[in-house]
Amino acid sequence: MLRPRLEWLLVFVPISLTSDLVVHNDLLTFFTSAAAILPLAGLIGRSTDQLSLHAGPRIGGLLNATFGNITELIISIFLILQNELEIVKASLTGSIIGNLLLVLGLSFFVGGLRNKEQEFSIDAAGVQTSSLALAVAGLVMPALFVLTTGQHDEAQREIVSVVIAAVLMALYVCMLVFMYVTHRELFRTPHEDERPEWSVRRSVVTLIAVTTLVAVESELLVAALEPALADLGLSRLFVGLILVPIIGNAAEHSTAVMFAARNKMDATLEIAIGSSLQIALFVTPSLVFISLALGHPMDFVFSPFEIAAVGISVLVVSLISRDGRSNWLEGLQLIATYVIIAISFFFVRALPNG
Repeated sequence: MLRPRLEWLLVFVPISLTSDLVVHNDLLTFFTSAAAILPLAGLIGRSTDQLSLHAGPRIGGLLNATFGNITELIISIFLILQNELEIVKASLTGSIIGNLLLVLGLSFFVGGLRNKEQEFSIDAAGVQTSSLALAVAGLVMPALFVLTTGQHDEAQREIVSVVIAAVLMALYVCMLVFMYVTHRELFRTPHEDERPEWSVRRSVVTLIAVTTLVAVESELLVAALEPALADLGLSRLFVGLILVPIIGNAAEHSTAVMFAARNKMDATLEIAIGSSLQIALFVTPSLVFISLALGHPMDFVFSPFEIAAVGISVLVVSLISRDGRSNWLEGLQLIATYVIIAISFFFVRALPNG
């Protein structure tokens, strides 16, 4: 199984619990719980992959599509419970931007150093980037509704957000049907040429146990967030844009780069762009409904700065991927775009959401 070795970081699970229950050091708890989530997220991904190999390409694809970003979903739920909606929104846009620019950029760069030029499916990339463009429209319209009409009524914003969330989730379901039923020949699943190493029972037990631990560590992370931010002097936006996406997706990010190094670019794009699609079309709409149920409603009104960042990311990736080829220079171009966006967010302390 092609996965980075992060198991040694599991030592931070008992350390974070000790820090919270015995030492009572918020900054230590913040860093150790973040470190503990990294290998746990990797184990969730591995157990899901093993179940996918047992289930076959269709059910396996659905499992990967469902659990691909469950770590970030869990962290976001605990942030919503603390009413940290600004960080949740930033983490969602940060995940999309990070996957499209940083992960894909590193993959193109590393793969390009080993291979002068690499190829991938133009059709698959086209379907994914066009769906991302529609997701950007879903982010733009609520903000335009507020900014151009001056409508700040919470009930109206909630209605607009719920309807858009429902439309995006319906599109996501249709995409799954397209990818795994009607046009599955266009898409290559990352592990389709492998055989399962774990039994179904081991995979299920591991998935349940590790998901529970992720929930515990996420609660510790969010509880220590406020004092940790005060000590570090970081803005909520930067934490949401950079730290939360890295914590939730580091294992999958590393896997995408490793696939590129082995010249498996279709699998790399499936991870990087596919994960962004899942965030935009499934995780974000799901959090709109979950936030309503939790009593802390999160609307779909993102700031113009966040929308512009996502829109630029989608545009750059669409332009670079249109020829079905990649090289190390295109990887550096994607990474440079990410750095430009990240440094801009670093110096922005707060963003108006309409």
